Amino acid sequence: MSAISRLQRSIMTQESSYGRWTISSSDESEDEKPRPDKASTSSVPQAGQGAVKGPVYTCSEARKVTHKRKLSPVKFSSADSTLPAKRQKSEATEGLGWCLSSSDDEPQPETQRDQPKDTVVQEEKRSSSPNMPTAQQAVHRSPPASHGPQRAEDEYETSGEGQDIWDMLDTRNPFQFYLTRVSGIKAKYNSKALHIKDILSPLFGTLVSSAQFNYCFDVDWLIKQYPPEFRKKPILLVHGDKREAKAHLEAQAKPYANVSLCQAKLDIAFGTHHTKMMLLLYEEGLRVVIHTSNLIREDWHQKTQGIWLSPLYPRVDQENHTSGESSTHFKADLISYLRAYNVPPLQEWIDAIQEHDLSETNVYLVGSTPGRFQGSHKDNWGHFRLRKVLQAHAPSVPKDECWPIVGQFSSIGSLGPDESKWLCSEFKESLLSLREDGRTPGKSAVPLHLIYPSVENVRTSLEGYPAGGSLPYSIQTAEKQNWLHTYFHKWSAETSGRSNAMPHIKTYMRPSSDFSKLAWFLVTSANLSKAAWGALEKNGTQLMIRSYELGVLFLPAAFGLDTFNVKQKFFSSNCEPMTSFPVPYDLPPELYGSKEVHTKSLVQEYPTVKTWPDVILEQRK
Repeated sequence: MSAISRLQRSIMTQESSYGRWTISSSDESEDEKPRPDKASTSSVPQAGQGAVKGPVYTCSEARKVTHKRKLSPVKFSSADSTLPAKRQKSEATEGLGWCLSSSDDEPQPETQRDQPKDTVVQEEKRSSSPNMPTAQQAVHRSPPASHGPQRAEDEYETSGEGQDIWDMLDTRNPFQFYLTRVSGIKAKYNSKALHIKDILSPLFGTLVSSAQFNYCFDVDWLIKQYPPEFRKKPILLVHGDKREAKAHLEAQAKPYANVSLCQAKLDIAFGTHHTKMMLLLYEEGLRVVIHTSNLIREDWHQKTQGIWLSPLYPRVDQENHTSGESSTHFKADLISYLRAYNVPPLQEWIDAIQEHDLSETNVYLVGSTPGRFQGSHKDNWGHFRLRKVLQAHAPSVPKDECWPIVGQFSSIGSLGPDESKWLCSEFKESLLSLREDGRTPGKSAVPLHLIYPSVENVRTSLEGYPAGGSLPYSIQTAEKQNWLHTYFHKWSAETSGRSNAMPHIKTYMRPSSDFSKLAWFLVTSANLSKAAWGALEKNGTQLMIRSYELGVLFLPAAFGLDTFNVKQKFFSSNCEPMTSFPVPYDLPPELYGSKEVHTKSLVQEYPTVKTWPDVILEQRK
């Protein structure tokens, strides 16, 4: 056993109560260490391989720093009563650093964007940090106890191979909306959740080929999620990497002759390919999967993620000359989205979709593609696409009621110096849209609830502080929009057993004033940013979008309903009507408490705070 492995094991054996716990993942499992038969995302060097490196997959800077810290966890003890008055920022970043980096889709300086995603940003090493506050006794609640090293049999449990997948996919679940399985929670909360191995299972069909659209890939890990009999079937990876990051992904894919790459064009600065979709072509038909997880182990392990599974689409019946289109125009919209890439490798997938019958689809596609759009084209993408669909199909809100808006996300971009610049003007107006015969109070009168995990949520999560690596919100951006933080609500998901599984899922919805009904529900890859949703230019005549995003919108009319009832328990079965919609977190959302630490209070008290260690120290005061 290496010295690093012994150190990790030693630290994990410490008490999990405050005074003797570690800033590391609560599941530093054996299978995260390099093994000949398992793809490794660890940077623990093999003998003779030299210095520690970053993860083998491309990812955001926040995730890279988190990954590095998992390899060198830092132990806090109740004996640590003081810290040096001065400390270089390089020491903070290298020794502790959960970096509050910018969003995956938030504009960054061109010099940073040109760097490969598998290198650590050196700017974090150059500047010095302010005086650190004295570390005192920790606050009340402790993080969840570690579940101990995860063994091979736990991987079997996490994959869900023992459950009846067919029972999950029958007509009693009209929405086909699922959560991913989470390691470390009660089994009942995973009984109807899915792992990626379930989605790629032979039970779903005899795979011919697949296309994986995503932001972050670990190719070795991904290949092992396919059943052995499908691992040599053609796989197309659609990505947005450039330069060194692209070369790194090509190197990952090189050992696999069946894996080919397709680079999405990102012609507008600071855009990302953030869409997360699977196209699965079977001998028996075609399936579309739209989800929120990167294709790396961490995203399918202890996070809250969402999945929409399409029906198994059969081939079009040529004799009946049917188009195979649904009432939601899903087929045409999906083809339009793929055509927007304007790359040859996707043509065969466009052809495959045209050859299949998608008429059973009951959701609307809401996507974003990079570009500047005017006239009718403005309504095709981003929040204007959502606005157009809601204006055509969203139910009317009772005149005497004020139905709020809820947005839940894992990253935040720059939204402007005040709420009127984007959030509560063009964006909120889109989310408030109803059918033409519907009426709604003025924009300012409709409450807006934004759910974004607090520091306490992260501290007490299954992953501990490393979960913050997947919740990027740059301090530079936060300092410019203190007004935003009054909208923040904490993460709570007792309904799905996932209060301690930090959300990487993104959802938006319009609940009733008592939160018992829904006018609509959207699950998407799009975070709260103008890069993802688009922003108006040229006096409102042009919509500019930087990134690729994709989601599905659930509207009651598509299911023969006036409104959705909110399901009381996400995984309940017979006690509620099947037409009750399973919202994955608790309603109504709860505002941050007076003692809840969030970016606003940190910015006010410590204007130059840059890293999670500063947050940790503030929590321990």
